[in-house]
Amino acid sequence: MGEDLAVLQAEFPAFRIWQEQMPGRIRYVARSRDEGVNPHTVITADIDELREALQPALAGGGGTAIRFSAEPNIARMYSYWLSQKDHYLADRAAANKVLDQFPEVAEIARANRAFMTRAVRYLAEQGITQFIDIGSGFPVHPNVHETAREVAPDAPVVYVDRDPVVLAHARALLAVDDKIGVVAGDLRNTASLLTRIQLSGVIDSIVPTGVLLLSVLHFLTATEADAAVATLREWIAPGSYLVISTGTSTGTDPELIRLLQDAYGDTTPVTGRTEAQIAAWFDGLTLADPGLVDVWAWRPGTWRRPATAQARFLAGVGYKDPDMPRWSP
Repeated sequence: MGEDLAVLQAEFPAFRIWQEQMPGRIRYVARSRDEGVNPHTVITADIDELREALQPALAGGGGTAIRFSAEPNIARMYSYWLSQKDHYLADRAAANKVLDQFPEVAEIARANRAFMTRAVRYLAEQGITQFIDIGSGFPVHPNVHETAREVAPDAPVVYVDRDPVVLAHARALLAVDDKIGVVAGDLRNTASLLTRIQLSGVIDSIVPTGVLLLSVLHFLTATEADAAVATLREWIAPGSYLVISTGTSTGTDPELIRLLQDAYGDTTPVTGRTEAQIAAWFDGLTLADPGLVDVWAWRPGTWRRPATAQARFLAGVGYKDPDMPRWSP
């Protein structure tokens, strides 16, 4: 089965999905395992059209079902802004509504992804050999393990997300060896998340680790975000790094925050934190140069300032000194 079909099969386990090669053309077929599901059979020459057609159906088995909603989704909108393919009509409509007023949002999404690559490479060059990516989203090349392994071959990586569709994609595409784990976890319950990471057997919790919180904390309430960061800051072993990127209300047009909250509706909060409040997440850590800065400005190389400045996204990399205390879940 090809990579795209493997992802679809993982995403829609209630269907049997295959490719048929016919003279002069290829078509894709999805047939429900349950006679009561509608649509029961979908046939199309376009794999993206197949995904669109299946999204209203129930997916899942063994008593567990996932309904693919018409509501916009954080990960899928972000995928659209990155010019990736994992998004539906509702996601594109909501994403475009934001871009109509704030076109720089797509540029910030790309700058954030580029920051991830630079930060992971920096950590690997400092001797970090294992990574945890919390709120990883849909797989996008280069992924964390691909970047880390350019410097630290075979570096273990755990990808964490709470979205079942994201997890299906990650398990189909990222779990390529026993040193890569994909874990279901919710940052709002950080202790449980850390227990699941440890049970995966991929990460050695006493070894310095690079923990990534990229474009995720602003989707928590202020209380949830502060608690999650404090727990992670205490849990990581001495010599570890905490990597954060997040939207800020400092220097950002309040209309953008309102527009994002409107797009996500009741499914997800969008919390604007000041630059000072974000800086407090690094309390007790040593910020690597150049400190807490706009995401495009962290060791930017050839990356340049966005053309407009109605939205700000901050990034920082904090180092945990060896004499700091540590908490275990």
